[in-house]
Amino acid sequence: MRIIHTIPAISEEASGGNYVALRLCESLIAQGQDLTIAALDWSPMPSPPAFLKTFALGTGPHRLGRSPDMKRWLREQAKNGKTALFHNHSLWMMPNVYPGQVARRYNIPLVLSPHGTLSEWAMQSGSPLKRVLWPFLQRPALSAVTCFHATAQSEYEDIRCMGFRQPVAIIPNGVDIPDLLPKNQGDFRTLLFLGRIHPIKGLDMLLPVWAAVQDRFPEWKLRIVGPDNGGYLSQMRRLAAELGLERVEFAGPLFGAEKLRAYQEADLFVLPTYSENFGIAVAEALAAGTPAIVTKGAPWEGLESHGCGWWIDIGVEALVACLEDALSRSTDELNEMGLRGRTWMEAEYSWNEIGRKMLATYNWLLTGKVLTVRPKWVFLD
Repeated sequence: MRIIHTIPAISEEASGGNYVALRLCESLIAQGQDLTIAALDWSPMPSPPAFLKTFALGTGPHRLGRSPDMKRWLREQAKNGKTALFHNHSLWMMPNVYPGQVARRYNIPLVLSPHGTLSEWAMQSGSPLKRVLWPFLQRPALSAVTCFHATAQSEYEDIRCMGFRQPVAIIPNGVDIPDLLPKNQGDFRTLLFLGRIHPIKGLDMLLPVWAAVQDRFPEWKLRIVGPDNGGYLSQMRRLAAELGLERVEFAGPLFGAEKLRAYQEADLFVLPTYSENFGIAVAEALAAGTPAIVTKGAPWEGLESHGCGWWIDIGVEALVACLEDALSRSTDELNEMGLRGRTWMEAEYSWNEIGRKMLATYNWLLTGKVLTVRPKWVFLD
């Protein structure tokens, strides 16, 4: 079958939803699918994947991402009768609107992966452009969705809370499983935060918590890794200074081998997020053999049932209590927890398995949801 994925943009160092979309496409191609991913040409890539097709930005606000060339191409692909299915990633830009418009007109199945954009937090925050885009363009385009893709039960609930009644496939994001390397024994043990420096990630909670525990655990340091988002990094640096924090490093963004090394050299990972549809950094940390602390803003309750971390309430008190427990654990105990997390990732989150489930979902949709048995991860209620 011919499949077209759409996403606003792809960069050389893809992360978050971009990374997930690329790796899903690679997994589907490895299983014999004819696939193209369409994106705006915002971030020229020195070595773009062969299945990527980019389009020039048209007139209008940059944030809107209007591209008549992309819409025209999608329409041509639908008209020629060779495209079996569209799969769109994310919302809130015109490349996320075009697939719904074209799919509705030409009666082509459309899968949508919101990547957290339908959460209550996401709907109430962000650009004022959302208030205009939603009723006039984005919401009508979603009426053409044949099946939503949620990465966890919580995202399924977000979709239903927004009033959408289409089938929902609950398939987690995948993760690459790196070679397991011994952790370097430096001067300090490392508590790692890795992600966008953005209000949603909970750094405004983590820094005061570190102030509360830093004196009791002088052998630990806090390392904060990630790109600035809209100037929020400077706010967090000021907060760290006002709190008089010690042994805190703002390391900036890391990519590729350097990012993997950060996971592997950390003793413990923390994500104190307010809202997260999945939290790919958690899976990456576990795959590297590092246990994790995650708030209930992200769907990682399995951390506790698999014995590889903590899943805690959102708030300063809960995080202080958790860190007092976790930072007091021995190196051997944390390493054992990390190994259990890695085993969990290998068993349930490999990209081959995620691609297999997505392909089975496509096949179910393309047979009119009649000729094949509904996959057990697809829910109708």
